[in-house]
Amino acid sequence: MPLNAYADSKQEIDTVDLKIQARVNALLEKMTVAEKVALLSGANFWKTVAIERLAIPSIQVTDGPNGVRSNNSDPTTLFPVGVAMASTWNPTLIQNAAAAMGRETRAMGAHVLLGPNVNIQRVPLAGRNFEAYSEDPYLSAEIGLGFVLGVQSENIGTSLKHFVANNQEYMRRTGSSNVDQRTLREIYMPAFEKIVKQAKPWTVMAAYNKVNGVFMTENKTLLQDVLKDEWGFNGVVVSDWGALHTTAPAIEAGLDLEMPGPAKHYGAELLAAIEQGDVDVNSLNNSVKRLLTLIIKTGAMDTRTSATQAGANSEVNSLAHQRLSQQVAEEAITLLKNEKNLLPLNLKKYHLHGRYWPKC
Repeated sequence: MPLNAYADSKQEIDTVDLKIQARVNALLEKMTVAEKVALLSGANFWKTVAIERLAIPSIQVTDGPNGVRSNNSDPTTLFPVGVAMASTWNPTLIQNAAAAMGRETRAMGAHVLLGPNVNIQRVPLAGRNFEAYSEDPYLSAEIGLGFVLGVQSENIGTSLKHFVANNQEYMRRTGSSNVDQRTLREIYMPAFEKIVKQAKPWTVMAAYNKVNGVFMTENKTLLQDVLKDEWGFNGVVVSDWGALHTTAPAIEAGLDLEMPGPAKHYGAELLAAIEQGDVDVNSLNNSVKRLLTLIIKTGAMDTRTSATQAGANSEVNSLAHQRLSQQVAEEAITLLKNEKNLLPLNLKKYHLHGRYWPKC
């Protein structure tokens, strides 16, 4: 049963969590070590591995932060990019837009939307600045919070990314962001911290880059000590696509899911590491529990009715969603310069003519 079908109040949510954990523990007891290992890597570019013997389904993830897409997907509503969303200064509007993306994600058959991107716009020439929100940690946190709350209100997971200090495209996959603790906590991490604590995203994406010489996908200090232990994140830590470099150091650091599939550093290599004693079985079980929890929360293990699916399909690229996208675009318009007080226009000094003027 999907999470939001159970509960509204905190007491009800606590009851839901207990029910989910009971299902997780029951499944975990039945799984072989090989099945547990298989669950922790992708089946292909967008989907996780299914464990057919135990009726554990595959779940599907999809891009992206400003609209739902996957390879050869049907047209969905295109929303303004992240920097435009932040330019609205309107978290409530972004929450509404994100809820629309959540509905379209479900209609497209996916379970997790890979966003938001709350990396700080630190380098002006960075090629993906458009996808992130701002150079301001506070604004990034507020807009990202609205995004996560909106998507997950539709029982669709989010992936808060790219954790952390992944702020330029040059050497993005191999470079090291060398940063002191104060700067890390005052500039690069506040948006992640606030969203993790207040919105509880279902997944967090570990970035390609190193931080102070350690790849984020095996950075135990940041993934385990800070994200999970200090901030209380209890969801799935997923690698950015192809970001893993090791096996035992990654899973011991708290990296739960390797994407995409088929497995490169988990899979057979993880199984061998367990058999050789290089990986603690408790680390394996903790990651499997997180994956199982995610799968159950999405409702993927419970059949959705055809009527519900038909209703969801009718919302894809709907007029209501298009109008919502337009509202975001309109509120994002920013006046940078107003020489000689040209704006606002004095309508008494201008004459409009032409076939479309009544609509202006």
